[in-house]
Amino acid sequence: MTLFHFFNCAILTFGPHAVYYSATPLSEYDTLGTSIKAALVYLGTALVKLVCLATFLKVSENDSFDPYQELLKALIGFIDVAGLYFALTQLTHRNISQNHKFQAVGLGWAFADSVLHKLAPLWVGARGLEFTWDFILQGLEANANMVLSISLAALGSLMWLRKNKPKTLIPIIYACAGIVATMPSITSYLRRGLGWHFPKVVGFELFTSLVMAFISWQLFSACQRPSS
Repeated sequence: MTLFHFFNCAILTFGPHAVYYSATPLSEYDTLGTSIKAALVYLGTALVKLVCLATFLKVSENDSFDPYQELLKALIGFIDVAGLYFALTQLTHRNISQNHKFQAVGLGWAFADSVLHKLAPLWVGARGLEFTWDFILQGLEANANMVLSISLAALGSLMWLRKNKPKTLIPIIYACAGIVATMPSITSYLRRGLGWHFPKVVGFELFTSLVMAFISWQLFSACQRPSS
């Protein structure tokens, strides 16, 4: 029963990445190499973030919300944006369209994030003797993070690769990218500042990811239309 629970949670956590790759044109255009490169960039970015967090943040004696510490975390979190910039603009990609490039980069980024942050807790905890919903919620959270990562990659693609975008949409694109990039700090405030329980936070993340995905899709579609 414990292994069955572990495999169920693992499929919920990592399965949607494979489904997304197989169900979209990414598999037809063989963009796996692009996703792997993006995953490696994410690992390097995570290492830089870890060093910065260890250098500039102090260990809190309690789990209360510290605005100064959270502000530092949010600023350090923008290293992810720099990593995505590098993955989208500096890595060599096969001859694929901008539409497929940001999806492949975002998917590889999200998969590496899930492996780094979810695999070890799953392996240690989901094989326990007592059933708990926490690991199912972690799987749902990984799905929300996947949608947010692809949305951020789409917004980054518009910011850095799309030259002829409508000027009226530029502030909206940057504002949405800022919201997605600071989502870890927002959820930290909800959990530690407002005292939200984990299921409520995951529900917020799922809802926000769907909203940001819809907005990103609308912005990308609007920028694809020829200007009059």
